[in-house]
Amino acid sequence: MPDNVTSLFRNTAAHSPSMAALTRESDGSGPVDFCIPCNPYFPTPAMFEEMAVRLREIITYYPSSADTITAELCSLLQLPPQCVAMGNGSTELITWIDHLLVRESLAVPVPTFGRWTDQPMETGKRVDMFPLQEANGFALDLAQYADFIRARGTRVAVICNPNNPDGGYLRKQSVVQFMDAMADLDLVVVDESFLEFADAEADPSVVQEAMLRPNVVVLRSLGKNFGLHGIRFGYLVANPALAGRVRSMLPKWNLNSFAEHVVFMLKEHGAEYAQSLMQVRRDRLEMASHLSALPGLTVYPSQGNFLFVRLPVGAEGTVVRDRMLTEHRILVRECGNKIGSSSRFLRLVVRPQVDVRRLVSGLEQVLYGSRRGAAVPELGTGTSYSSGTAAVDRLVSATNGAGMPGLAAQALGTGAAPAAGTGMPLPAAAAPTGGGMPMPAAAQAMPVQQPVPAQPDPMPVPVQQPMAPAPAPVPVPAPAPVPTPVPAPAPYPTPVPAPAPVPAAPVPVPAAPPVPVAAPAAVLGPTPPGVPARGGLTAAQVRGMTAPGTPAAGLTPAPATGWPNAQSWPNAAGMGQTG
Repeated sequence: MPDNVTSLFRNTAAHSPSMAALTRESDGSGPVDFCIPCNPYFPTPAMFEEMAVRLREIITYYPSSADTITAELCSLLQLPPQCVAMGNGSTELITWIDHLLVRESLAVPVPTFGRWTDQPMETGKRVDMFPLQEANGFALDLAQYADFIRARGTRVAVICNPNNPDGGYLRKQSVVQFMDAMADLDLVVVDESFLEFADAEADPSVVQEAMLRPNVVVLRSLGKNFGLHGIRFGYLVANPALAGRVRSMLPKWNLNSFAEHVVFMLKEHGAEYAQSLMQVRRDRLEMASHLSALPGLTVYPSQGNFLFVRLPVGAEGTVVRDRMLTEHRILVRECGNKIGSSSRFLRLVVRPQVDVRRLVSGLEQVLYGSRRGAAVPELGTGTSYSSGTAAVDRLVSATNGAGMPGLAAQALGTGAAPAAGTGMPLPAAAAPTGGGMPMPAAAQAMPVQQPVPAQPDPMPVPVQQPMAPAPAPVPVPAPAPVPTPVPAPAPYPTPVPAPAPVPAAPVPVPAAPPVPVAAPAAVLGPTPPGVPARGGLTAAQVRGMTAPGTPAAGLTPAPATGWPNAQSWPNAAGMGQTG
């Protein structure tokens, strides 16, 4: 694709440019899409042909009222219509939830879907952002989140299950317990937009429980599940009073004719839809396995239809994104503009294996060049401070007040607030005892980095020993035994001046008077202690888990093979149950 297509990313805030915009800037054909998280197997080709035949009729006439379309969807999902409100995409429902049900403050773990942070800030609400820790695999600890909400005095709590962009999953029982613990809040929102792709439990949704509680709203997507983002339709489930309050504010024709046509088609294609979900789950396992084999690439556990990956040391996400698009016609989601994430992370949508092979081949060429196992060079056009981390510092400071970092650290058990501009709270690291920069001891023993299998304990090591310098009186680090190429170390997540490059080989220093060494903060070094996630996960470790290590107690993975009953239609919980 032409190089000018990458300029579209410079004009976006929390999201990627549309496929239509990318196609207009190219030669008329879009890229292979690993960015937009939709179902690649539904609708079926036959369904698209049927819609094409009726295209003129669909776009010529007004749709039925939203009540009519909602009643048909509820009949399909076996839900009472008075507990459901359908919107023009989940974003419209998030907007109305904010306007009608959020009074002063909202808490949400980050990183997450951008509208959960941006929408309430746009209307002047205080957004209390609970940072998910990379060292914990971005897993959400609901007990710590609840303590954080109490400490902040937040009135509305949001959880996304699975979370976007990391795909982290919360067991149904834990979510219900959290809902009950937050019964005194104005509102608890459970965003289940990607839950139908989960297979960790047979019945993971809390829609039935939400209808019985006075302050719970469950948000569900249709565009993502049905592979039809462009139609814009979604729905929420709540008790009749809450659902009715939102429904009363929606326009009579807020759903278009395409949405109506698809909803009325679904009862004829329940088996194909269930099969498509099963295929996505199988593809997720295969894709995770292929990506985990790339040296230095970390794949996080996911129950969504996407995988969250950390690039090898020295790789800059924006450069990888641009090169994948211009050189390989592959679109990936670089997550540097997501609050709480950084440019070292990509979100990759699960796609068929033929596309995955193309993705892996492109990543090998962009990351490693012709030498697949070679170290990843430091990309000179990158940045040492991610836009996502900078954004969370700025927004937390602006919306939560000076006390937010300390409270976040207290809720996370780190014991101390981070200094201004240092990004997410990190476990404390031991201070260096001599000259030079502190480095993990493992860096000396392993000159060439290899992916490390995930350890059973998902908790980070709170303190890592820095490498002690040579015991000579001159404060110069001991030279490496062999000048073997090593992966360029990752920068500290702090805003620093132009970093000084690390020399490829140690330079002899005369034994004369000590030579002053440049400020350590400006020297590139390994990712700070406690931050590096453990190495790339295997497919078996990725499936049905909420964090690296052994599966949570009571979390029984569903089988990944076999088709569901052809006569069944997935109910509101997203699994093939009949009623």
